[in-house]
Amino acid sequence: MKRRDFSIHLAGTGLGLALAGTAHAQGGPVEGTHYVRLQTAAPTSIPEGKKVEVVEFFWYECGHCFNFEPQLEAWSKRVPADVAFRRVPVGFTARHQIGQKIFYALEEMGQVGAVHRKVFNAIHVQGKRLLAEKDIVDFMVANGLDGTQFTNAFRSFSVATKANRAKQLADAYKIDGVPALGIQGRYYTSGALAGGHDRALAVTDYLIGRARQGA
Repeated sequence: MKRRDFSIHLAGTGLGLALAGTAHAQGGPVEGTHYVRLQTAAPTSIPEGKKVEVVEFFWYECGHCFNFEPQLEAWSKRVPADVAFRRVPVGFTARHQIGQKIFYALEEMGQVGAVHRKVFNAIHVQGKRLLAEKDIVDFMVANGLDGTQFTNAFRSFSVATKANRAKQLADAYKIDGVPALGIQGRYYTSGALAGGHDRALAVTDYLIGRARQGA
């Protein structure tokens, strides 16, 4: 989903998938077509040479992010030990920033694993609008979290700091749509670029290999 009208997909007519498939058949993903190499490296949270960092940029209200989540979760569970994966919510607008605060409040409480998918499902399956703080807190309480603890985390300086850092990282990667994947501060790809979510993960695997080689 693009920051402006979020997500014009090549795959709309099948052309994107055909082009991506041709490129893969001819020897792998193509820079500038299936992924972008950053001219200026984005920061990573892991020292160089320790692990390869992969970042997913997402927004809870993005339907493409919701559809991508099952594939991404399965992929994240089978990455090699030298790959560090983390999610980063984007903060393009004030509305996006509400989602940032939800995610980082859950992270502060150690509840991302338990509630992350439930937030997606609440919005995209149950039709809930998790925009007002009261509605968000009520949802968290209904899902077994302590309302006061969540409220304190949601309003905390720590969450605000993490949200600000997330915005800085998205800017460094020049992300203007989600879901997108950043690799080791050097590359990014997405379903729109790669020709589908499954191909985006295949391109990510390819770029992890390049990052291991210092490319």
